[in-house]
Amino acid sequence: MTSLPRNNHITPIAEAEIPQGNQLFPVFLKLNQLHTVLIGGGNVGLEKLTALLQNSEQATVSIVAEQILPEIYELTANHPQIKITQKSFSENDLDNADIVIAATANNVLNEQIRQAAHARKLLINVADKPALCDFYLGSIVKKGDLKIAISTNGKSPTVAKRLKQVLAENLPNELDTTLQQISALRNTLTGDFASKVIALNKVTASLVDPKPVKKKNFKWLIWGSIIFALAVALTALWYNEPGFRMYAENIHPTFYYFLGAGFVFAMVDGAIGMSYGVTSTAFSLSMGISPASASMAVHLSEIMSNGIAGWMHYRMGNVNWKMFKLLIIPGIIGAAVGAALISSLEHYAMYTKPLVSVYTLILGSVILSKAFKTAKKKSADKIKRISLLGLGGGFIDAVGGGGWGSIVLSSLIAGGRHPRFSLGTVKLTRFFIAMIGSLVFLTMLNGAPWSAIAGLIIGSALAAPIAARISNRISVKVIMVAVGIIVILVSVKSIAGFLMKVL
Repeated sequence: MTSLPRNNHITPIAEAEIPQGNQLFPVFLKLNQLHTVLIGGGNVGLEKLTALLQNSEQATVSIVAEQILPEIYELTANHPQIKITQKSFSENDLDNADIVIAATANNVLNEQIRQAAHARKLLINVADKPALCDFYLGSIVKKGDLKIAISTNGKSPTVAKRLKQVLAENLPNELDTTLQQISALRNTLTGDFASKVIALNKVTASLVDPKPVKKKNFKWLIWGSIIFALAVALTALWYNEPGFRMYAENIHPTFYYFLGAGFVFAMVDGAIGMSYGVTSTAFSLSMGISPASASMAVHLSEIMSNGIAGWMHYRMGNVNWKMFKLLIIPGIIGAAVGAALISSLEHYAMYTKPLVSVYTLILGSVILSKAFKTAKKKSADKIKRISLLGLGGGFIDAVGGGGWGSIVLSSLIAGGRHPRFSLGTVKLTRFFIAMIGSLVFLTMLNGAPWSAIAGLIIGSALAAPIAARISNRISVKVIMVAVGIIVILVSVKSIAGFLMKVL
């Protein structure tokens, strides 16, 4: 058995030279892998042995004493690894020891044991003699796998025992269940150390919240009150203000269609981290809007929704700034070029529309295939051409009205990048890309379906703050299947309509 690291300087320090304050360094020893020699079989020896076995039932202990209390035999009856030798102490008793505990009432014998232990460079605890100890046996509070050691630096064992009682009475036994659950969660986490710490911090935050349920209920009460107040106000205006009713009735129905669509598409995007652009574009094309106008509507609506999402990810520390720098400039360039190209072809919308529908059909198929693809436990080489990915993603996103998330985010994750930091970075960069693309569209397009654009902007903005919370209660696979099927059907309908006109 390999012994503990020894301290060559074991001579007691003069009282005047002892540093002020508690200089002890707490450690937890694996007593089941060490050999402890306990000299003394009286009441003090019984106390030390009880402390050892309470903290390590498999502790390997050799007891040497001339007189052995019957309680010690009873305590060790079910511990075959404990050896009892009834005899006088000799220095040879320490030959195979790792640590030593002297628990005799004979001060001369205790000093002899201490000298023999130090001669073998062994650490020793001498009962009731702090100045002679290399280490102390502190008071221990145990709750399953949780152990808390208390030390008074040898000044007052009584105070340590009282603190032990207070902690033992006030710490619930269910803490051990919490430890097991956190351990199980920790084993499921992937990614680097920082991401694991963030995930565990979120889980354990409730441990320091004195009234988490009441706080949560109070928050939902506030939101419910706001929604109820808005509903009452709108109802009152509708029935009591003819001008308001006339204004609402004169709003083009397209606004309401796109308001609902924008809300639903943003909720879906919050659940799976992609597909807002492709679903919005496919829906816009099915409503008779041209590809350039559809892409402009998507980009304008994504400024606010991605701005909110990007800010939330920034606050949560989910942004990889190195990746952000590699994506942002190429992504903006690609988006600007793509927006300019599709805008210049606005007069040829009859021909560009089926091409964009083919593109959305492909993306719908990709989303559908991802829903049934099982994750493979294999290490992937990290994608390195991030700038080129950003350039291509920005261009295709502007031309096709969507695809930044489907292309860039999927490629980053498939290339070995961490999902959380990839999602946060892609969301933040999407805000700037949507803003630049929108500026190009506004500059080059003469007219725009503002009712549809306004509906998408308001609908997606309303969904952005609650998308993440609602999405946690819905199966991601079900959402991806539904989105994939809907996008494919809408795209096929658009392509079929074009072919019927041509033929």
